[in-house]
Amino acid sequence: MKFSAVEMQQKAAMEPFVFHGEVDVSSLATSTNNDIRQIDPVFIKGMCTVDRQELIFSFSIEGKMILPCARTLVDVPYAFKFDVTEVFSTALVLGEEDEEDEVHLVTDDMIDLTPLIEEQILLKMPFRVFSEEEALDGGEGWTYYLEEERIEEEKSKIDPRLAKLKDLFQNSDQNDSE
Repeated sequence: MKFSAVEMQQKAAMEPFVFHGEVDVSSLATSTNNDIRQIDPVFIKGMCTVDRQELIFSFSIEGKMILPCARTLVDVPYAFKFDVTEVFSTALVLGEEDEEDEVHLVTDDMIDLTPLIEEQILLKMPFRVFSEEEALDGGEGWTYYLEEERIEEEKSKIDPRLAKLKDLFQNSDQNDSE
């Protein structure tokens, strides 16, 4: 998604310039640095405003990707939607404050949002996702159960060192009732 900086300054001088469209970010799925198995083209909707020598792009990114389940590695569809604001400066030199605020310097009169969109998707991607399928029955030498089931099982277990005490208390209860 590319825009001409001069054209944007003219169009957004009086009122915000509204834009929308689809962006192909499938290159994220072929990168080995992330877990994205597949990603559909994302839908971008936003506006551009001008403030002195700055072009301010505020837009939303909406799409769907396939990530691996953290437990089973099966495909998990993950829908996302978030808002982004990126600032571009047409000034010849950026000040220290601009660099800290991550203001982008416009070069060659072109503003390309695609790399920034890809970067934002990677930043907002969840660390891990879980499949809705609870079809894990276990395997050779292991089983799968929920944390609540494990806690209940531990409560019902009697420590073998204390098992004889249980019998002792049962005997004393019988003697008391006689």
